[in-house]
Amino acid sequence: MKLLVVGASYRTAPVATLEQLAVAPADLTRTLDRLVAQPYVAEAVLVSTCNRVEVYAAVSGFHGGLGDICAVLAEHAGSPPAALANHLYVHYDAAAVDHVFRVAAGLDSMVVGEAQILGQLRDAYHWAAGADSAGRLLHELMQQALRVGKRAHAETNIDRAGQSVVTAALDLAAGLLDGDLVGRPAMVVGAGAMGSLGVATLSRLGAGPLTVTNRGADRAVRLAESYGANAVPMAELVDALSTVDVVVAATAATEPVLSRDVVTRAMARRGADRGPLVLLDLAVPRDVEEGVAGLTGVEVIDIDRMAAILADGPAAADAAEVTRIVTGEVEAFLSWLRGADVAPTVAALRGRADDVVTTELRRLAQRRPDFSDDQRAEVARTVHRVVQRLLHQPTVRVRQLAAEPGGDQYAALLRELFDLEVPQTSPVDNVPDVVESDAAGRPSFDAVDVPPTGGVR
Repeated sequence: MKLLVVGASYRTAPVATLEQLAVAPADLTRTLDRLVAQPYVAEAVLVSTCNRVEVYAAVSGFHGGLGDICAVLAEHAGSPPAALANHLYVHYDAAAVDHVFRVAAGLDSMVVGEAQILGQLRDAYHWAAGADSAGRLLHELMQQALRVGKRAHAETNIDRAGQSVVTAALDLAAGLLDGDLVGRPAMVVGAGAMGSLGVATLSRLGAGPLTVTNRGADRAVRLAESYGANAVPMAELVDALSTVDVVVAATAATEPVLSRDVVTRAMARRGADRGPLVLLDLAVPRDVEEGVAGLTGVEVIDIDRMAAILADGPAAADAAEVTRIVTGEVEAFLSWLRGADVAPTVAALRGRADDVVTTELRRLAQRRPDFSDDQRAEVARTVHRVVQRLLHQPTVRVRQLAAEPGGDQYAALLRELFDLEVPQTSPVDNVPDVVESDAAGRPSFDAVDVPPTGGVR
């Protein structure tokens, strides 16, 4: 099996395309089932966030796997594969490992270095494990990716640049409101992870009074109480919208929550002397209807606009240091992977040798019934010792060779020479829980249960 990544992100696709590709939580299990039901796809993890949709897969062939994944994505998006082709990127084998590790380290994020992606990757991994779509290869890849992300934040200053998407969006909003959000009435639409982070960040920046609304009223109430905010029913959205200057919209709704009609009615009640109403649309699919951006007095900051503004990225030195970490970890993972590929073959070879020895010892016992128990035991020890010594150096050497680039050929040669049948390795069982969040909604790195820094185990 080889690793294959197929995806689209803010770098390659407009929001409209990301909306088509986005997979809601209610559809995740079904989509994962569709992926692993394809002929060339054995394992799959699906990451769907506000600015990326990616499939990480273990495939038996590049072209077949690519075709299978694209077909499932196109079916979900309701679009012909050819229409998506220009927006998709593909990474295979070593390049796939490099991409996943870069994503985990925050190097591929819209706001380079942001830590939120670790929680999103963890959730995607946990979901795939629950759907039984992650096997041995993706279990190892995802656990190591989470560890690499943790290491990047612990050992470098990438956090200086790694503000969250919410923080970056609110910085842009402040620039439209005289440079400051202190004392500005604000509202968050949505009470999920992104909404929670929005409330926490607005509170930290001194915005207020704060209002929270959500389709599930109980969740909005709990979030509002945590920050001394006011929770309002979604039915009162127009009234609430007319009283604020900033809105963070981050729901999982499949249709826009802030329609042109809703915003138009709110602006009529708001009054022209209040200055602009800034709407931060951090949802995919969009929470703000496309026509809202054309309304007088309304500023919409969405994923497309943020991507253009935030293109410069962090300090080069910080990004270079994280890249160095990622490069070393990729090579360590690939070395482990090559060694892991040959291990079942070596075990099968030793098993074949043991079977041969056992058969010959039985034959000897039948031909020489006069041997005492001690004599038979001594013969058995001698034969086993000879076989182990004969196999020791070749098996040690083949493990060393297999860990080098191109080493996967050695396992195949052993299987061919000795006509070995190597069974599939069963999936890893130690699937960690979903990433926990701190009070500000950021993922807690202590909750990422991964091996210590310093290489793949």
